[in-house]
Amino acid sequence: MRGILGQGNGFGKVILFNEHFVVYGIPAIVSAIGAKTTALVERRPGSGVEVKDERPETKGYKAEKLSQQKESLDRMLKFMNIDPEHNAFRITLGGGLIAASGVGASAASCAAIARAFSEELDLKYSDEKINEIAYEGEKGYHGTPSGIDNTAATYGGLIWYKREGISHLMERMRLQKPVEIVMGNTGIVADTRVVVGGVKQRKDKEPDKYARLFENAERLVRGARKQLEEFNLERLGTYMDENHALLQQIGVSCDELDALVDLARESGAIGAKMTGTGKGGYMVALTPGKELQERVAVAIERKGFDALRTTIGG
Repeated sequence: MRGILGQGNGFGKVILFNEHFVVYGIPAIVSAIGAKTTALVERRPGSGVEVKDERPETKGYKAEKLSQQKESLDRMLKFMNIDPEHNAFRITLGGGLIAASGVGASAASCAAIARAFSEELDLKYSDEKINEIAYEGEKGYHGTPSGIDNTAATYGGLIWYKREGISHLMERMRLQKPVEIVMGNTGIVADTRVVVGGVKQRKDKEPDKYARLFENAERLVRGARKQLEEFNLERLGTYMDENHALLQQIGVSCDELDALVDLARESGAIGAKMTGTGKGGYMVALTPGKELQERVAVAIERKGFDALRTTIGG
């Protein structure tokens, strides 16, 4: 093993279509965003792993996720056959991605840490291996993750994603050019395990209703893919609005998300929806063009919320 300073990064993400539905094998569309989490890994004397978390955050996020972060790291170390009893490391997390619900913060940190260990220990992991490690790390945060967040965090770009049992189908998509979006932060930290568990409970209680909703979600995402491929952004925005309505019906939105979605639409966004876990976290607005992006972002900020200006398809 060599004693260099290992560095790695992982992309933040925005789920454009079908968060939660993706857990049940329905396709989803996800895009990496420009903001990333970085990780530095360095060997030190003694034993054990120290984490120095310098990421910007939604207030309370890092404290609330601390036990999950520890479980995640333990899982990744075991998966990489790294024994902290006989090795000591310091991990420093940073970068421009806000540690918050809805932007793939945990997955980005997992991918970044895996890459940093690969470089520090000269393990030469492929992207596929990094993705496997990040998925293992995501189990610490989510229990049974869908796999979509770590895939976006590892590979970047725009991705068509489908979970088939223990397999994960990933297909890269292309846009004619990057498209501006705005992501509005409710400032609420959500527990993904609790939110996902709630969907399952309601699905088990009302199977017929949820079967119809799931059918609609699959129809919708296939239509959305066509609009992306044809670069029909106006129609794509309509599909985003419809997807938000489906997510409301499965009980994963909240008043704050709905208010931000409405505000974005009223400010000119051609489509808007919650993104990620829900029950807090972020929403996303489709705002092609710098002028429209700025108008929507400013409207969100004037209401006292943080707005992230970024792009999809880059």
